[in-house]
Amino acid sequence: MPRILVLYYSSYGHIEAMAYAQAEGAGRIAGAQVTVKRVPELTPPDVARAAGFKLDQRAPLARPEELDQYDLILFGTPTRFGNMAAQMRNFLDQTGPLWMSGALVGKVGSVFCSTASQHGGQETTITSFHSTLLHHGMIVVGLPYTFKDLATMREVTGGTPYGASCVTGAGSEMRMPTPLELDMCRYQGEHVARITARLVSGSA
Repeated sequence: MPRILVLYYSSYGHIEAMAYAQAEGAGRIAGAQVTVKRVPELTPPDVARAAGFKLDQRAPLARPEELDQYDLILFGTPTRFGNMAAQMRNFLDQTGPLWMSGALVGKVGSVFCSTASQHGGQETTITSFHSTLLHHGMIVVGLPYTFKDLATMREVTGGTPYGASCVTGAGSEMRMPTPLELDMCRYQGEHVARITARLVSGSA
């Protein structure tokens, strides 16, 4: 019975939507207990409102010290210059006590992200995120090519073998994650949760 946390940061709602799709996919595994939480906002409220941030997200706030309660953590972040957002970085920088005790060693971790443009750093965001997970001794799992639409050419879409992603666009062309991008999130969530369930049960 794997305990699963989908932990995300979202400014405009894109990663939030992807997080719930990941949770939906993970919930397809029998006995999975799936929780969705978010990391705290660091931007001052007046600045966030002026920038159009979505501040009314229903997911409760997570605490760094609770991460060891889960067998799998699916991390979601928007891209900031090819890296994770400062809000997620700040949260992870508070997990030193977990690192000191080895609390996350052997846990499963997986990452998803978003960028405004098609080539805005989706892969570097996810792979650089993996460094933190590996320092914690986590087992990193991505999104395999058994999700056939990783190779689609029928639409502009996110998607990498390192993890699900979406292209948001900007300004008048901004969009929410497409049905295809949400499908890849569901696939990733289910795939990683299935692997975690096998590890938890001790089966091959």
